[in-house]
Amino acid sequence: MSEGNKEEQAGEEKSSGEIYARKKVVRKVEPNEKLPFTMHLEELRWRLIYCMVTVAVAFAALYGVSDYIFQFIRKPLDMDLVFLAPAEAFFVYLKIAFYMAIVASIPMILYQAWEFIAPGLLESERRYTGAFVVLGTVFFIIGASFCYFVVLPYGLKFLIGFGGEGLKPMISVGNYISFVFKIALAFGVIFEMPIVIVFLAKMGLVTPESLAKKRSYFIVGSFIVSAILTPPDVFTQVIMAVPMLILFELSIIASRFFIHKPESAQEDE
Repeated sequence: MSEGNKEEQAGEEKSSGEIYARKKVVRKVEPNEKLPFTMHLEELRWRLIYCMVTVAVAFAALYGVSDYIFQFIRKPLDMDLVFLAPAEAFFVYLKIAFYMAIVASIPMILYQAWEFIAPGLLESERRYTGAFVVLGTVFFIIGASFCYFVVLPYGLKFLIGFGGEGLKPMISVGNYISFVFKIALAFGVIFEMPIVIVFLAKMGLVTPESLAKKRSYFIVGSFIVSAILTPPDVFTQVIMAVPMLILFELSIIASRFFIHKPESAQEDE
């Protein structure tokens, strides 16, 4: 390869590196600015890195108090737990710190998600960043709290009592922690539904009328989703499906206040 070609290739690599530099990728994009698809992928990579760093920092901070968190999490069960492997108890505290780090990082995750989709929004809609992050975090906490204080006590009592005579419950601490956090995270995500539907309605992708017409499909879908996310028993499936239906109806009502009316309709009024 000649020296001229080498210099040209080095110049292209340098310019490519400058284009995909962090400060040029993770930034506020102008409404009329068009970016290549690779630029969006690079931005997504940086935002995922931010989220992972936040989770890692939260994990390091929460590991020291994982024992106190464990004592709080085991209260709905009201029985002693066992560990079936020498290292299981050790990994349980790592698991608790990791799951709690994800919960603590929800504001950052929501913020990065909003900033990633913000270039596709109108200028008037971009100013809802704070509201989206705050309300998203609040609804997630409400969903996880509903799971802990309502679903788990009755669900665990039903599942353990289902064993009947001749079966003594001996629950592994690792399985219990995984069960609790997976259900809690699922409820937290499901309770984000009103925010997502209102957001889609505000963008004009859905309307309250179209959502109401598809209510029967949503009822069936909610029970299918709850069957996937919950243990294979009718009790916990119903406990998850019913809040989903209530949230769906509340989302339809809330979207009526935020949806944009056509200009012609506003002039007629």
